[in-house]
Amino acid sequence: MSNKLGTDSYKGVRDFYPEDQFTQNHIFEVWRKAVESFGYVEYGASILESSELYKAKTGDEIVNEQTYTFKDRGDREVTLRPEMTPTIARMVAGRRRELAFPLRWYSVPNLFRYEAPQRGRLREHWQLNTDIFGIESIEAEIEIIQIAYKVMRNFGASDDDFLIRLNSRKIMNSLYQLFDLDSEASQKISKLIDKKNKVPAETFSAGISEILGDKSEVFIDLINSPDKLLERLGQDSPEVKEIFQVTSALEKLGITNITFDQTLMRGFDYYTGIVFEVFDTNKDNPRSLFGGGRYNDLTAIFNDESIPAVGFGAGDVTLKDFLETHNLLPSYKSTTDLYIAVLDEKFFVETELLADTLRREGLSVALDFTLRKVGDQIKTADKQKIPFVMVIGEEEIKNKKYKVKNLASGIETSVSENEITACVK
Repeated sequence: MSNKLGTDSYKGVRDFYPEDQFTQNHIFEVWRKAVESFGYVEYGASILESSELYKAKTGDEIVNEQTYTFKDRGDREVTLRPEMTPTIARMVAGRRRELAFPLRWYSVPNLFRYEAPQRGRLREHWQLNTDIFGIESIEAEIEIIQIAYKVMRNFGASDDDFLIRLNSRKIMNSLYQLFDLDSEASQKISKLIDKKNKVPAETFSAGISEILGDKSEVFIDLINSPDKLLERLGQDSPEVKEIFQVTSALEKLGITNITFDQTLMRGFDYYTGIVFEVFDTNKDNPRSLFGGGRYNDLTAIFNDESIPAVGFGAGDVTLKDFLETHNLLPSYKSTTDLYIAVLDEKFFVETELLADTLRREGLSVALDFTLRKVGDQIKTADKQKIPFVMVIGEEEIKNKKYKVKNLASGIETSVSENEITACVK
């Protein structure tokens, strides 16, 4: 006899039982309402992309080690998308002449990365991607960060629950120029800064010293002090003025839980201007939740034409952790309004006709045809968290009077057929 198959899902992905899907749907609904209130429209694409798309953007190493990449039957190398931004850049570049800019687009794709599953990071997740194309000015950054803020507030978070951190690729490039760093050294320094708060101070200092030698002490002093860094670059420098303009505009919009953080990197090879990150301030979950920034050059990999763009991606896994930490998850509620228990098969047809009438009136109705004891049928409704139950037997069919029971309160109401919907609603 062969071994039985296991019931566990593939490592790093999730099954969504109704309660889990309820939470997921809540997250998606809040995301969609928030971004659509700013005039963003939804787009979509296949989860399969040519591997060349990611090799051009991130290189062979990441594609080979961190993605699900394989050959199809036509010997073409394809990848399950690890992120959505290359896809939208491809789509926008492909129809640049036909599209009406500025574009405000969003999507909620599922993404795949082959990495070690851990808290806040799985091999498959869903992500809100929000992007605006065609605006060079900082108004695009201000709008995108405002949307990110609105998303958090719409989930019920207070300003004290999260912090918005800002940095700028332009500021860091100016800093690197002060120390005469070439592109290779700048990239190494950026990676060190990105890990600064995750490694011992001695480890960080040693890494900087290896690159900068006797200049390392001055560099570390600037990295440890945002005020000194901005003063060194000059308050009137374009890159410093830009970050202050964004901060000032956000504060005028009532967004005050923001700060400049010169250690925020977010993959600087990818971004061309301001970057930001939403950070959970709770001591039980102190981590980055999501972020984004300006990326003006990505469409150039398709046709050498750069289109200004700003966007962010917010994952469902870290967001759910945030909502659980702050007790912001809604209680499960069944999408079924009414459960009808049937006592005899001779009442099946009439019960189905009644249910059909109630559905046309807007109710979601489930029928129990098992002919179990009425108590067992009601237990099923209660276990599935269906709020109302009704029993159909000889008396109900004869008198056309029905008892609708609220399972939460235990209150039972006697109604006629045309009163059932109003009673449940």
